[in-house]
Amino acid sequence: MTTLKSKLQEDLNAAIKGRDELRSSTLRLTLAAITKEEVSGKEKRELSDDEVQKVIAREAKKRREAAEAFAQGGRAESAEREKAEGEVLADYLPKQLSDDELQQIVAQAVEEAKAAGAEGPRAMGQVMKIVNPKVAGQAEGGRVAAAVKKLLAGG
Repeated sequence: MTTLKSKLQEDLNAAIKGRDELRSSTLRLTLAAITKEEVSGKEKRELSDDEVQKVIAREAKKRREAAEAFAQGGRAESAEREKAEGEVLADYLPKQLSDDELQQIVAQAVEEAKAAGAEGPRAMGQVMKIVNPKVAGQAEGGRVAAAVKKLLAGG
């Protein structure tokens, strides 16, 4: 059984041999972030695949935010590079939910919360508790929160 980290390492070696600069530098940075996470704290530990996936998701989010910042700053070339790096990382993450799929999950959770007696904007916390385990890793927290807010506000 190969772990996600070893798969990243194998893909890095393949990218280096294939002289794929974008892929190799992206995977190098991601592996460095994983190693940093492993040695942070009091003692070194091996990350589980779920923890490695969280690190990859965090790195992908950084790329998206950087691409937006570069685009707003008029640096299209840098923005394209960040987007491309984000796409490399997306290969290692679970497929993201579409807006429709997310909307259905949130609508179900809102119904569950209403059945439990929670309504209106104050139900946000309860709805998020129901939704988060269902969408773990498949949708960003900000997207989920926006969808929940919209539905609770009657949108």
